[in-house]
Amino acid sequence: MIKFIDLNQEAPFQLFKEKYDKALNLGQKGIEAISISSYNKETCAIDSRYVNLKFIRNDEFIFFSNYNSPKASSFNSHNQIAALLYWNSINIQIRVKAKIKKTSNEFNQKYFFERSEEKNALSISSNQSQPISSYEKVKENYQKSLKGDDLKKCPDYWGGFSFKPYEIEFWEGNQFRLNRRDLYSKKDNNWSHIILEP
Repeated sequence: MIKFIDLNQEAPFQLFKEKYDKALNLGQKGIEAISISSYNKETCAIDSRYVNLKFIRNDEFIFFSNYNSPKASSFNSHNQIAALLYWNSINIQIRVKAKIKKTSNEFNQKYFFERSEEKNALSISSNQSQPISSYEKVKENYQKSLKGDDLKKCPDYWGGFSFKPYEIEFWEGNQFRLNRRDLYSKKDNNWSHIILEP
């Protein structure tokens, strides 16, 4: 699930919450799953992956990851991202364009402290996306961390990423592909709204 903190009162964020509540009430599974697409200027490669959206704080969307991961390298190389959620229970996809940055160390430490030790052990023990000799070695490293590491102290190489949308599109699927598309765009601190053809 996504935790909302002091949600921004502007239209796209209120509509997001309205759609979220509707999908949640219909039993949407994996409601926090969001696809993040990024570009790495050094490798000239585009990549996408699903992460768990943990918070929407005012107008910031926040998830957590390893700061040494390939995605973090992409974000450092080029801070423009595209994000996508799809909730099949209400046949809605939400498309987002934004700039991304790291969250503060204080925020990371607080969140890490509140997480389960089991989750933290993996965050500490895993060199995310790096080659390893076997899955057994993954489990061995995890167990070693679970028994021997300070599981309440967030390591420097792990933390949050925050992005503030400047464009949000709500796509609602309908019969005969008579789909509704509401596009919100931010310019000079003001949001505009237009309807797009299907």
